[in-house]
Amino acid sequence: MCTSITYVTKDHYFGRNFDYEISYNEVVAITPRNYILDFRKIENLNTYYAMIGIAAGIADYPLYYDAMNEKGLCMAGLNFAGYAYYNEYEEGKENVSPFEFIPYILGQCTTVDEAKKLLNTINLVNINFSDDLPLSPLHWLLADKEKSIVIESMEDGLHIYDNPVGVLTNNPSFDYQLFNLNNYRALSNMTPKNNFSNQVDLEVYSRGMGGIGLPGDLSSTSRFVRAAFAKLNSVSGNSEDESISQFFHILGAVEQQRGLCDVGDEKYEYTVYSSCCNADKGIYYYRTYENSQITALDMFKEDLESNQIVKYPLVEKQQINYAN
Repeated sequence: MCTSITYVTKDHYFGRNFDYEISYNEVVAITPRNYILDFRKIENLNTYYAMIGIAAGIADYPLYYDAMNEKGLCMAGLNFAGYAYYNEYEEGKENVSPFEFIPYILGQCTTVDEAKKLLNTINLVNINFSDDLPLSPLHWLLADKEKSIVIESMEDGLHIYDNPVGVLTNNPSFDYQLFNLNNYRALSNMTPKNNFSNQVDLEVYSRGMGGIGLPGDLSSTSRFVRAAFAKLNSVSGNSEDESISQFFHILGAVEQQRGLCDVGDEKYEYTVYSSCCNADKGIYYYRTYENSQITALDMFKEDLESNQIVKYPLVEKQQINYAN
């Protein structure tokens, strides 16, 4: 399970929690403009927009979980088990496998509107990366500085939703998640007045009572509500430090601690990493479960005219600043 959000102060930020019970040796991968993107059923992209993101470190191909391109367009794939459906090959369509989807979109588009036009030609086709790496059931959050959309390939077709809250978790489908916010209209960051009854005097016994009723469990529907409430009520300054700190605090509202989500066989889902991209500056920030310190990589400090992917293993050992 995962949570992804967008956030705008002076700059545009995008990122996610990646929640899973195992790691695939994740790396920060920078794909330069001249690395040949080899697609299974369509023509290769020989030159395109450079991109940076976290990818599985078990293949040479950029198997991105989330990424942003040099123009500021961002995309993340999140688990959509039981709902995602990938099609058979269809003549006359751009038959793109889901593992190719993020580089295919980010390699060619600069805005959500450009991506929407490209999506009209796409058929997400059921082709595994390999026998050892079958496709994951996913849906995607795609965002620029002005807007975001959710893309869901289901048995009844490809659904594209405008996303007014800039949040995505997992199943059920996005239209339900958005509608479910109606059940939380009474939530507020303010201390509420007594609407229970005028016949009983109810005491304001604590700060934070405006949030009473905010769900606290780890389900995808609860995380969607909690992340949306935290993001939409968030207040921060415009500086880079304030913005990225606030972004990670919002993700912290829905992070998963190891041991709280038992998935069987003595395995527990937890937040493997949290990421935050400054999409205007091309800087990718992240922290991992074992390392609370924020690590940053600037894509524009790499040779973006290269034809080789640059990979940085995640810094996972805890970094502690001893003050004495």
